[in-house]
Amino acid sequence: MNRIDASKHYDDTAAAVSQVPSLLTIVVDTNPRAWAAISDLLPISKALANLLVFVNAHLAFGNDNHVAILAAHTNRAVWLYPKSPNPDRYRQNGSNVDVEMMDVDGRRQDSQPELATSANKFPQFAQIETSILTSLRTLIDSTIPSDLNPTTLLSGALTLGLSYINKMSRAFEPAKTSSDPANPTASTTLAAGTGVGSSSTTASPTATLHSRILVLSVSDSEPAQYIATMNAVFAASHARIPIDTLSLHGTPTFLQQAAFITGGTFLSAANNPRGLLSYLMFGFLADAEARNALVAPTQDTVDFRAACFCHRNVVDTGFVCSICLSIFCEVPRDAECLTCGTKLALGNYGAKPAVVPRRKKKKKTRVNGAGREETGSATGTPVPP
Repeated sequence: MNRIDASKHYDDTAAAVSQVPSLLTIVVDTNPRAWAAISDLLPISKALANLLVFVNAHLAFGNDNHVAILAAHTNRAVWLYPKSPNPDRYRQNGSNVDVEMMDVDGRRQDSQPELATSANKFPQFAQIETSILTSLRTLIDSTIPSDLNPTTLLSGALTLGLSYINKMSRAFEPAKTSSDPANPTASTTLAAGTGVGSSSTTASPTATLHSRILVLSVSDSEPAQYIATMNAVFAASHARIPIDTLSLHGTPTFLQQAAFITGGTFLSAANNPRGLLSYLMFGFLADAEARNALVAPTQDTVDFRAACFCHRNVVDTGFVCSICLSIFCEVPRDAECLTCGTKLALGNYGAKPAVVPRRKKKKKTRVNGAGREETGSATGTPVPP
């Protein structure tokens, strides 16, 4: 009868049939100069429309799926969704500005009403769309000409994304039944990407949240942010959070390394930015767990060049401190590491090599006299009588 009326599923536990929530954190590169370079192929308005379709598809996969979107601007990282509890009051014109009047719910009194929502649109989709467009419009309006740098503050956006993932992971952890840390009774949980397990009494770990980061890049990697970016990448790798990257323009060298280190996916759509939605849906919609059953796209080559700690230049060959692993493009002053102060032992580096005189070859003696033409024969040339 169980096969007929399908009543067998009532015997299954809730943990076996429930879907593990998935958190997708998207970092959007909002560099104005970079978007102006590809405005003829893909303006930012169409890119956001494609991104919203991708976000809606991710949320439609499960009721427990979540999304967080950040903007990596030229000089700061800003939350697009969910809205930050601290409003963005960034100013470049000085500190003598009027204090903005806020309502009880945190909105400005002179702000316009939110965008009208359609009855045919899912409320959560409409809320995300309104939050993204409103926050992005505020970010663009607050940008002044002095902020138009060719670089993007990507490291700050990655750090904010990792902090939010850690916060959500703790929120999904089951409550402990004992307050004694020496005798925990809570089951093992896996937080972050595929999860970081905590101490428990059960043998098999159970994932509570699958997290990943997707970076939509339109600019090159900034060598000055190499240290901060790599720190965020190694933190994500330790927490088993894959970092995916879709490059629409430029050469994000450090993001290639981030995808390789964290086990993420790197795709370059520089040849066809108009296919943004296709790249998103077919290359990045599946989470880390679902990719185990799929053939995910891989990188042909990875640029492993690093930036030196002294001049922030990308180098092919450099000097590495054996203590702190700092990289230098040239020998530091007094052969002392600029990071940890260790005295570097360079050995005979810089010494001129010893010049060894070239040995002269011995001349071979000629057979049957000297000065005759070499014929390859031991006998001489016959002479008529």
